[in-house]
Amino acid sequence: MSSPTKTDLILLGISGALRKGSTNRMLLREARAAFGPATHTEADLNLPLYDGDLELAEGIPPGVQTLYDQIAAADAVVISTPEYNKAPPGVLKNALDWVSRIKVNPWADKPVAIISAAGGRGGGDRSQFALRLMMTPFQPHLLSGPEVLVADSSNAFDEDGHLKDPRYQKVLDQLMAKLRQAAGRG
Repeated sequence: MSSPTKTDLILLGISGALRKGSTNRMLLREARAAFGPATHTEADLNLPLYDGDLELAEGIPPGVQTLYDQIAAADAVVISTPEYNKAPPGVLKNALDWVSRIKVNPWADKPVAIISAAGGRGGGDRSQFALRLMMTPFQPHLLSGPEVLVADSSNAFDEDGHLKDPRYQKVLDQLMAKLRQAAGRG
């Protein structure tokens, strides 16, 4: 059996912002570039709200099954979360709740990096903290840092969607290098 090449890696990106032009989607694109050669997949969190009655009547929705399959297939996951009212957005929590309803945990020991872009001066620090708590039951391999917290995010990217501040790019590069290494093929 030959050993996998660096391009055999699968990186799943999850944006907690649904808006296509959001700064978290921009940050996710920058993270993918910093991660390097890989198959890049982006999750779609446009899922129905978790409802036990819906699950009982119809089973797991196809979009949830797709997300589950993407997580299971990924060598590493990067989650970019905005901060809405001092917490991650509901769509992110909803996705975690739905995925938890499938019996085999796809997150177990999966390398996961959390990044954030937010309008406030903390850059989404409270959102990241809350998301780490939400991820605890799944027991992923959550990277502890370096922390990527892009503050005043509407002014943090240039017209091409690239980070303006080299300090943000430097810590993002460091975090993505650690994520690549944690994926086991550094």
